[in-house]
Amino acid sequence: MHTVPSGQPAPKPGAPSRGVTGYREHMAEDLDIRHHISELVSTERALREQLAAGEISTGEEHERLRRAEAELDQCWDLLRQRQALRDSGGDPDAAGPRSESTVEGYLG
Repeated sequence: MHTVPSGQPAPKPGAPSRGVTGYREHMAEDLDIRHHISELVSTERALREQLAAGEISTGEEHERLRRAEAELDQCWDLLRQRQALRDSGGDPDAAGPRSESTVEGYLG
């Protein structure tokens, strides 16, 4: 077995480099966030359907939609933070969710 200067075993020929593996691990976390976004979009759709069917009140639909939309904004913000860190050579795991008031206060 060969070793690299760090003392770690050298990767087998044809094996992905450590950097590629790390990137894939980060992508898995991004996919988890994207999956949560999909769930929130489904929640929005279900709330609108429940309102149309008379299963919930307009007030309840509005409040639950507001919460889902705020959480969606937080998820998208977290993905953008992670990508910005990745693009600048930083660690995407250093990104963290920002408060609803911070995310909802963005202008744009």
